[in-house]
Amino acid sequence: RVGAPESPAKPVGTSTPKAAAGSRSQGADPHEGGRLASLCREVEICRSCELHRGRTNTVFGEGDTSAKLMFVGEGPGADEDAQGRPFVGRAGVLLTRIIEAMGLKRGQVYIGNIVKCRPPGNRVPEPDEIASCLPYLEKQIETIRPEIICTLGNVATQTITGERRPISEMRGKTYAYRTSKVVPTYHPAACLRNPDCKKLVCED
Repeated sequence: RVGAPESPAKPVGTSTPKAAAGSRSQGADPHEGGRLASLCREVEICRSCELHRGRTNTVFGEGDTSAKLMFVGEGPGADEDAQGRPFVGRAGVLLTRIIEAMGLKRGQVYIGNIVKCRPPGNRVPEPDEIASCLPYLEKQIETIRPEIICTLGNVATQTITGERRPISEMRGKTYAYRTSKVVPTYHPAACLRNPDCKKLVCED
């Protein structure tokens, strides 16, 4: 759905409800950080669906805005809602360990979610909530232009690929999203519930 030609490297930055700007690195495209900062401000004031009523913070996303690898989860949980950052709870700790096991640092990838506000009780986002929030993610992907998008769990995988099969059937294969390769795997929270999933995530 989205895509753009290659451009010079973009700055490394963290986007939260309180600060969307990143530090400008040498040779960076100064407009890219601005695009995400502007988009983050849109998310902060978004009232497009009912999820805004219960949020403490929006959770825009964070990481290297020129990352080759982008992780996409389902939505914020309680810790993420409190801090305004993605994947900072128990599942986030595990995701960070997974990234490090790949030989990378968390700051070298970009991490976001399908929806930017926490669903009540961490329930699965409703279709209308996903539809309202998806344009923000599409614009993030358009700006970052990752080579690989790793979708975490059913909601992220089904939303990005358009498939409606469970993650157990979709993992182990690659899909396409514009110019990016999509690699689905289990959500870290699933690994916390079922440690057997960890081996499969490592394989993916």
